[in-house]
Amino acid sequence: MQQVRDDIRNIAIIAHVDHGKTTLVDGMLKQAHVFRENQHTGERILDSNDLERERGITILAKNTAVTWGGVKINIVDTPGHADFGGEVERVLNMVDGALLLVDAVEGPMPQTRFVLRKALALGLRVIVVINKVDRPYARPVDALNETFDLFIELGASEMQADFPVVYAVGLDGSAGYTSDGLTGDLTPLFETILKEVPAPRIDTDAPPRLLVTTLEYDNYKGQIGIGRLTSGTLRRGMPVVRITPQGKRHSGRLEYLFTFHNLTKVEVEEVHAGDILAFGGFEDVNISDTIADPNAAEALPPISVEEPTVRMTFGVNTSPLAGREGKTGWGTSRRLRQRLLDETRSNVALRVRDGETADRFIVSGRGELHLGILIENMRREGYEFDVSKPEVIFREDPETGDTLEPIEEVHIDVAEEMAGTVFELMGARHGEMVNMRSDSGTAYIQYRIPTRLLIGFRTHFVRATSGLGQIHTLFAGYEPILPYPTPQRQFGSLVADQNGATTAYALVSAQQRGSFFIPPGTEVYEGMVVGEHIRADDLTINVAKAKHLTNHRAKPSETTAGLTPHRVLSLDDCIEFLAEDELLEVTPTSLRLRKRILNNENRLKDVKRKKMLVAG
Repeated sequence: MQQVRDDIRNIAIIAHVDHGKTTLVDGMLKQAHVFRENQHTGERILDSNDLERERGITILAKNTAVTWGGVKINIVDTPGHADFGGEVERVLNMVDGALLLVDAVEGPMPQTRFVLRKALALGLRVIVVINKVDRPYARPVDALNETFDLFIELGASEMQADFPVVYAVGLDGSAGYTSDGLTGDLTPLFETILKEVPAPRIDTDAPPRLLVTTLEYDNYKGQIGIGRLTSGTLRRGMPVVRITPQGKRHSGRLEYLFTFHNLTKVEVEEVHAGDILAFGGFEDVNISDTIADPNAAEALPPISVEEPTVRMTFGVNTSPLAGREGKTGWGTSRRLRQRLLDETRSNVALRVRDGETADRFIVSGRGELHLGILIENMRREGYEFDVSKPEVIFREDPETGDTLEPIEEVHIDVAEEMAGTVFELMGARHGEMVNMRSDSGTAYIQYRIPTRLLIGFRTHFVRATSGLGQIHTLFAGYEPILPYPTPQRQFGSLVADQNGATTAYALVSAQQRGSFFIPPGTEVYEGMVVGEHIRADDLTINVAKAKHLTNHRAKPSETTAGLTPHRVLSLDDCIEFLAEDELLEVTPTSLRLRKRILNNENRLKDVKRKKMLVAG
C-alpha cells in the first residue's frame, strides 16, 4: 500500500565549486544542535579527507542527518567539480529534492549547469539558495534571473521552474526570504525544506529493496554499503539476497544496520522504507547492487554514469630507485592491479583494464583532476608506481563509422586587462569563442575546444594570468575530429646522463641551459628529467659533476653563488609537463620525471628509428 512518510526528508546539496555547499552544511549542523555549546568544531566539518581540506574542494559525497521540528532531514553533500560527476550522479538517486547553491556575485557557473541538469532529469524538487549575499558587488536579483534562465534552458518542467528561493550567508549561518531580510539563523531554509521537498512515498507491504549507491569500509565490521530503502522493512539479522546488475544472486544476512544521525552512524534493529541506511554483512558489495528480500524477483535499475574521456597508463615503478620509499611489497603488479580494481568498486566513473604487458594498467577517468586525485591518494597510502601522459579517449560513431573526439566547454574568469592574454592562449590552441561578457572589471569568456587540445593548458594559463584567472571545464559531448594537430610542449627536457647526486657546481655551470626542478644534493639516475630546456629538443647534461680539488680553499658561500632557485612542481604540474616519451615516477615522498627509455644511447637510437619510419 502506497503511503507518505512525513517524518523524513532526503535532500542533496549541489553547486559549483566554492559556492559554499560544505560551509552551509556546517551552519545547518550547528543550528540543529548537533554539537555541544562549548564544542570546538572548526570549519568545513564534512570535508574530512586530507586532500579535500588541502585543495578546498569536496571530492567524496558525504551523508549526514539533522532533526528539525521533529522531522529527520537526511543531507548529502556532493562535489561541485565535473571531474567527480560520478559521485553526484549516484547519490542523487537517494534523494527527493536538492538545494542548489548559487553565488550572489558569480551567478550560475559551469558546474551549476552540470549538477542541475542531473537533478532535473531525475525529477527532483529543487530549492534555489542565493548564497553569499553579503559579498561586495553581490547581485542577487541578477543571479536569480540567470538561474531561472538556466532552468528553462535545461528543459525544466513547469513545476520545477516554479522553484522556491531562499537567500543566505552560509558562513554566518543566516537565511531569509529576501536578500535584505536575513533572520540571523537558518530557520527560513529549514522551513522551506520541510514545506517544498516531498516526503518519500513508500510501499510498506512490498518486499524490502535497496540500491547500493555508496561504499565504505570499517576495520571491524568490514564492507559497508549505503543506500535508500525504497520499500518494506529491513531488520538486523534477516536473510537477504544481493542481486548484481548482471542478474547474479548471492544470499547473505544483514549483520549490521545503521541510520545516520548528526555526524555519526547509529546502530539500529530495523529500518523502514524511505530512510537512508548503511548495512554490513556481505564480504563483497558493489555500487548498483540491489539488496532485497530473498523472494524478490528482479533488481532495481542500476546507476548509469557518463563514460570517461581521459586515460593514463599506470605501471610498476622500474626506475633504479624503485623500492626505497614505498611500503615493502606494495610496488608489485599484483598489488597495484588489486588497488586499482578496488577503486572502481566505489569510484563508478573510473575504468581499469589490463595493458599490453602484465605490469601496465590503463586507467580511464573524467579528467586530469579525477585521475590526479587517485594518484595522490595512492601515494599517500604507500604505493609507488609510474604513470604516463594523459591522453583522450576517442569513440567511433555507430552510424557513420567516423572517429569522434570529446569536446570541452571552457569557462574562463579573468581581469579585463588580461583578456587579450586569454585570446592569445586559446587562439593558439584553436579554441572557438562562444560567448563573452564583462562585469565589474571581470571578463567571463566561454570557449568550445577538443579535450586533446586542452591537456597541459592549465599550467600555462595560471602562469600567464599570474594566478589570478579561473578556468572551469565541462564535458560537452563527442564530435568528429577537428583537423588541428595536438599541441606539443614548447620546450624540451634537461636529462641526467649518469647516476649520482647533484652538485651545486654542476647546476651553476649548466643553468644557462634552462631551469632545474631539483636542488643540489638530490640523487639522480641516467634518464631522469632534471629540468626544462630553453630549446624545443631534449638535452643530456651532467648534473653530478664535482669540482676538482686544489690547494686553493674557496669560501663556503661560493659553492652556491649564482645558483637560481629550482622550480618546485606539484603533482598536477608534473602531469601537465609530461611528454609522450616520459613517465612520472610516484612514491610516497617523491615525484620524479623520467624518460621511458633510461639509457641515453638506446633512447637516441629509438628517436632516430621513429624519424626514419615517419620519413619512409
